[in-house]
Amino acid sequence: MALKIIDHGSPEYWQMVKLRNDLLRRPLGLDFNDQELASETDNMLIGAFEDEEILGCCMLVEENPKIVRLRQMAVLNDLQGKGIGRALMSFAENIARDRGYKILSMHARKNALGFYEKMGYKIASDEFKEVTIPHYVMEKEL
Repeated sequence: MALKIIDHGSPEYWQMVKLRNDLLRRPLGLDFNDQELASETDNMLIGAFEDEEILGCCMLVEENPKIVRLRQMAVLNDLQGKGIGRALMSFAENIARDRGYKILSMHARKNALGFYEKMGYKIASDEFKEVTIPHYVMEKEL
């Protein structure tokens, strides 16, 4: 498995968009629009690949010079529990740390809290709804 930073608009990026749409958006009756995708130009886009096929992805978005937010974490359903998410998180944390960020924050779906807690993240908010489902802010010092 290869972990890498993806260029916006590249063939890998479009694989990432499809994965995120299939796993995170369509099940909620949502879809990406052109404006949303265009706004990702400056984000740090990360993918896990095997033989040029995407297995999982996430992105980092700067909140301020000290805090970066993880977004759109997704791993193919049949590969969950095989260490891909853990590898993506470690890679993302290393990138964030190398770029000088002190805190990695996220809006975590309620059903994913256990995964992030195992990775050392702490709940930092009350429950709230985002894209129609319960989320919590979670954070970790890098």
